[in-house]
Amino acid sequence: RPAAPSARGEFLSQPSLLSKLEKADRDWVPKAESLSDGRVRYLYKRRPGDAELSIAEIRALILDPPSHLAERRAIADLLGLLQSSGVVVLLREPIKRGAAAEWDHQQRSLRIRPDVPGRGSVEFARVLNHEAIHVAQSCAAGGLDVAPRLLGITVTLTPALAAQLKEPLYAGVSETEKALELEAYAHQDQLAVGLALVKRHCREDRS
Repeated sequence: RPAAPSARGEFLSQPSLLSKLEKADRDWVPKAESLSDGRVRYLYKRRPGDAELSIAEIRALILDPPSHLAERRAIADLLGLLQSSGVVVLLREPIKRGAAAEWDHQQRSLRIRPDVPGRGSVEFARVLNHEAIHVAQSCAAGGLDVAPRLLGITVTLTPALAAQLKEPLYAGVSETEKALELEAYAHQDQLAVGLALVKRHCREDRS
């Protein structure tokens, strides 16, 4: 069994997480600021890779902000399944420098950097889904505490994925490790995939 978390990390509580995500989602909604000369300035945050918004798009988001309920439901479902399968999910700085999260099969623990919930539901769902695919890779290899193996799921190597694997985070890793990452990156935006793969390959922990 994994050791209890240190003071530097904490078990991820679903109610607390969903509350943090909801607040973070509100922070991502653009804001209109009235200036002293009567003009209006629009302020909004962009994630890496996001296109710049037009004034019309900004105004539409202010009037009708996205709820991200679907993402939070997907997070709740996946988190519940991982925990019931015996995975310990922690808000803790990953050992691998620069990683947003990491799956440690030896400890049967999934460590997520504490600042990730502040990025909102979209980004957190993507990170959790990515790591869930790695969990499924371990289960397919024989169990949660077994080193991951390829699942053989369809992967299309796009220029964006190829660039992702050239990041400093993956410098010096083996081709096998890159292939494992490729499976996760290729499907991390499809939120049903991680859930389906964990259901297929991992047994519920009844101990």
